[in-house]
Amino acid sequence: MKDYNVHLTLIDRIILDSYKVLLEGLADYLGSGYEMVLHSLEDTEHSVIKIINGHHTGRAEGMPITDLALQMLEQIKKEGEKGYISYFTKNKKGEPLKSTTIVVRGEESRIIGLLCINFYLNTNFSEILSGFIPDITSRAQVKTETFASNLDELIYSKVSEVRNEVMEDDQILPSLKNKEIINILCQQGVFTLKDAVVKVAEYLDISKNTVYMHIRNAGVVTDKEK
Repeated sequence: MKDYNVHLTLIDRIILDSYKVLLEGLADYLGSGYEMVLHSLEDTEHSVIKIINGHHTGRAEGMPITDLALQMLEQIKKEGEKGYISYFTKNKKGEPLKSTTIVVRGEESRIIGLLCINFYLNTNFSEILSGFIPDITSRAQVKTETFASNLDELIYSKVSEVRNEVMEDDQILPSLKNKEIINILCQQGVFTLKDAVVKVAEYLDISKNTVYMHIRNAGVVTDKEK
């Protein structure tokens, strides 16, 4: 019988552990209809080191790898560089799942684990849809995002957006407008971008020193000071 167990280095373990957060993020985004499983090939008898929504297949951490997962691993190896395969299967109850198996590579590109995603096809459509509709009672859940083609466009877009908001706020004194603009830009991480101080100063028509002063007061480290 083929032995699939592999010896993991410290780096391999760090890589596998980093995938645990990936699973949590994917599960949060996709919803409860998706089972997320992370297998370590160090010990196939207890390969499941992270699982979310395991009720779809009745599994928990510490359980063994499945025969199908091993078959998919062999098929992925035969196909070469692709590194993943999607397919349909069923759980113990005979309920349909759409699945994918993705290899996790460690040092020297060795396969050290598997990331498996199983979508429970009997999930109610209303349950799926609810995760993709923002709660209209909470505007804070709806974020704005700038899809810029370069950093200059991104910086100027954010400065323009924040400046318009601050200028329309009558509760902020005119003498404190620029300070508030820079404080907000600090909170949004704009000054971690290259040459952001220069570009913000140009847009607001103030000196770089003034921008640096407000940034220091906000307790933020700029790209120049790193």
